[in-house]
Amino acid sequence: MTLTAEATDTTRRRGLRRMRLLALSLLVIAAVVFLLTRGRGGGWGFVAAAAEAAMVGAIADWFAVTALFRHPLGLPVPHTAIIPERKAALGASLEAFVTENFLTEENARSRLGSADVTRRIGRWLSREPNAQRVVAEAAPPLGRALRSVRDEEVRSFLDEALLPRLGEEQLSPVAGHLLESVVVDGAHHGLVDLALVEGHQWLRANYDTVAAVVAARAPWWSPQWLDDKVVERVHHEAVAWVADVRDDPAHPARHALDALLAQLGDDLQHDDATRRRAERFKERMLAHPGVADGLVAVWDAIRTVVVDALDTPDSILRRRASGAVVSLGERLVSDDRLRTRVDAHLADAVGHLVTTYGGEIATVISQTVDRWDGKEAAERIELHVGKDLQFIRINGTVVGALVGLAIQAVDVLL
Repeated sequence: MTLTAEATDTTRRRGLRRMRLLALSLLVIAAVVFLLTRGRGGGWGFVAAAAEAAMVGAIADWFAVTALFRHPLGLPVPHTAIIPERKAALGASLEAFVTENFLTEENARSRLGSADVTRRIGRWLSREPNAQRVVAEAAPPLGRALRSVRDEEVRSFLDEALLPRLGEEQLSPVAGHLLESVVVDGAHHGLVDLALVEGHQWLRANYDTVAAVVAARAPWWSPQWLDDKVVERVHHEAVAWVADVRDDPAHPARHALDALLAQLGDDLQHDDATRRRAERFKERMLAHPGVADGLVAVWDAIRTVVVDALDTPDSILRRRASGAVVSLGERLVSDDRLRTRVDAHLADAVGHLVTTYGGEIATVISQTVDRWDGKEAAERIELHVGKDLQFIRINGTVVGALVGLAIQAVDVLL
């Protein structure tokens, strides 16, 4: 039990003792008044009758309240100490009551709707310190989870699940659609620029290689000096042409490459022969053992970068994650359509949870009560409701006095 729970129980015990003392004091007062007015005539007879009835009411209600939790005066009177002797049945009844009246899908949805949970979450997340806290709390377990994934497990997943599945799927239409989108958006231009820069530098630095390739195509009867002139000219023109393509974004060669890639993208989607060739190439690639090794190496590199970023409080990844959390919070507050969708999904989830597991959740009540022994159950329940039950004793004393007064009045009139 926590310190807060102990302090709360202490406060409850103190309040229960005060209420018991008050109820007992009224009984004692009624007894003293009765003793002082008993046998006296006149108006004192009414006082004595009221006091006598007040004592009867107080004692009867004391017996009724006490009988819930223990045997009055320790006497084993039948149908007393109800809670200790019937705690299992009471726990089961309380469990059924909670399940049937509180843990229902209708109540859960109604309460969730009135609580405006999504908007509250959005407001909380939209504050930068809170977003940073979310990222800071999520980063360590995410990093540990990534570290716990071994390369052997990744390799097994690739060999047994991912690569065979990719082999069964027709990837040509997907690749064609992706290539078509890349060409339309011009996303490949950066890669083309890089290839042209590197190609131009390679051509300039590898004259001998180009010369060997071109010379191999020369006829046997041509003189060497002529071959050298041709090689030199071809190399010069190749370097100049690649430089022109590199420096001119609107060069016809670039447009021709775009048209070629666009046509390839369309063929991958609609031309059967191209699709078959692409699928055969895919199968050969996936069957090569180096593919899985390469993917494992890529995964290991990505994991290392991500884990390092998660472990660094001021990393770009964590800053961007915090910004994304703030942006999500702002959208949850301002975007009514998004908030409505999130509310609907959340309500469905809570409704399913309550409908499917509500009964099991409520079993916590009966299982907890069942673990208590009879005396402990009675003490805990009395600690929570006993203070209010003392009002029954107080009311019994007051009502008994009034009833005794009324009976005395009737008796005198008759």
